[in-house]
Amino acid sequence: MDAFRAAVAWLFDGTNWSENDGLAQQLVEQVLLTLTSLGIAAAVALPLALWLGHLGRGGILAVNVSNIGRAVPTFAVLVLLSVGPLGSDRLGPYGRAGLATLVSLMLFALPPIITNAYVGMREIDREIVEAARGMGMTGWELFRRVELPLALPLILTGLRLALVQVWATATIAALVAGPGLGNTIAAGFDNNDSDRVIGGAIVVALIALAMEGAAALVERQVDPVRRARRVSVRRTPAAEPLAA
Repeated sequence: MDAFRAAVAWLFDGTNWSENDGLAQQLVEQVLLTLTSLGIAAAVALPLALWLGHLGRGGILAVNVSNIGRAVPTFAVLVLLSVGPLGSDRLGPYGRAGLATLVSLMLFALPPIITNAYVGMREIDREIVEAARGMGMTGWELFRRVELPLALPLILTGLRLALVQVWATATIAALVAGPGLGNTIAAGFDNNDSDRVIGGAIVVALIALAMEGAAALVERQVDPVRRARRVSVRRTPAAEPLAA
């Protein structure tokens, strides 16, 4: 408990946030890394997974991508890319080995996005799909008006999982002299400064919880099934009391 109190006191020291390459700057860097890699992963994975789910093909691909993504350590991928084809040159605000870091995190984000999007499309009741086809809907109309809204909850769950996982994993960028909060934790280990190590870990954990909560809230708000239920409840008139 004493170590935890000391770490909290270290966090409340404003100089640790405002100094050059302090916590505030590292926090912005890690948010940028996380959102950029997640955006690239979503742009690559969602169209492919939704298209395969719409066609009813590629189930083996979705499962294998998920399994491979869980089996291959992200740190190993980062090291291989930074010393290999992508190099360790600076990439604007993404810092040293920025391209290798972005690609590694993007690959780490692919499995939950692909798997959830594909499963969301395939778990739609086939009777609903056939009824929509019977009404004369084209393939694009079926996808846009029926399949995508019904699959949206699982799609958003995959994005939420990828967001939190990528945020927590982005700290490894510091191991190749990249940006982010991992630098605080690494500096704490190098200097045997437990306050810095625990303080950096607390910031990463709290932001991860905040992201999880915010993403879950957004997921609930945009879920078409929940939204339809809320509208139905508001429109249903209250039952009048029976006359004596």
